[in-house]
Amino acid sequence: MPAMRPAQTPSVHLRDCGVQSDVIAGKRAPTGLRCLSPELIPMTNPLHTKPPRKKAKPAQQAKPAAPREKATLHPRNRHQGHYDFPRLIKTSPELGKFVILNPYGKESIDFANPAAVRVFNRALLKAFYGIAHWDIPADYLCPPIPGRADYLHFLADLLAERNEGVIPRGASVTALDIGTGANCIYPLIGQGEYGWSFLGSDIDKIALASATTIVKANGLSKSISFREQPHQKHILTHLLQPDERFDISVCNPPFHASAEEALSGSQRKWRALGKADPKRKLPVLNFGGQAAELWCEGGEARFVTQLISESAQVATQVLWFSTLVSKASNLPLIQSTLKKAGAVENQTVEMGQGQKQSRFVAWTFHDTARQQAWREQRWTARRP
Repeated sequence: MPAMRPAQTPSVHLRDCGVQSDVIAGKRAPTGLRCLSPELIPMTNPLHTKPPRKKAKPAQQAKPAAPREKATLHPRNRHQGHYDFPRLIKTSPELGKFVILNPYGKESIDFANPAAVRVFNRALLKAFYGIAHWDIPADYLCPPIPGRADYLHFLADLLAERNEGVIPRGASVTALDIGTGANCIYPLIGQGEYGWSFLGSDIDKIALASATTIVKANGLSKSISFREQPHQKHILTHLLQPDERFDISVCNPPFHASAEEALSGSQRKWRALGKADPKRKLPVLNFGGQAAELWCEGGEARFVTQLISESAQVATQVLWFSTLVSKASNLPLIQSTLKKAGAVENQTVEMGQGQKQSRFVAWTFHDTARQQAWREQRWTARRP
């Protein structure tokens, strides 16, 4: 996981914990009297008494609105539309016991159940990416896969813009995963989709051990490796070797500034789920995420600005740096920090996964001529 280990306060919330698009906090439409236009009100004879008023029928409860299709995912994202649960269960039978019907009568899982989310992720990785063995230690981050895949697909498009519209593929394209975590999601998807090589960094020995086990169990050790960041207060400083080069970096930073803020965010999610489905049994706190995965002093804004500052120290070693940004309100500070750090170019890419909106910021210290030289040396020359 990225550096900047927080104070020793217990973890209390799972950031981005897998509440996906088939859970919607729908609102019941209000019922009441309908007003008629005067022209449509029948005239009555004043000489006759009015007939007795019929007892009004009780108003019928409004049905919940059907969930929207996940039409905003990247076109290459494999997780379009509703999940084919019979197919997933066929390849991962253990998923069957966790499948439920949501309030709209569609097959789903209870995303508030940590065991269900873990098995569901395992089934998705196996069915869509050929990952036969995947598991994480208890209380570690279990991310929603569609959103992680979207991030990588948009980054691939970013590289293609500088390569005549062709996505660079193969082991010669190298990616740096800052804070890879115990789940190793970005390396697994990036290697499976594009054949990229990955170096994952983290300050957590347990997370690195878990990620290493996943990679070895799936025979991916030649494509994915890991490195501990020994300096707890740094992210990139002292991490890279002088001769290493990376075409792209990815990062899922801690979003919150304190354990209390993390808990508050968790409780808001559970309340939304409870309104959408009152019968759902919700956890008291969370179902994953270590403290360093969820929060750090200063929160997302401080972490990302430090990442930008440290990226300037290794500006020539990475073509494009990037990071997820959960709070749009942090973008002005991020932009000013990029300008101060000397970034030549930056992009903010908006993404949408079902009901959730997210974004990432990418930046480079290479001007057009240096980007062209990088491309010719690392991509064009090695094209088959």
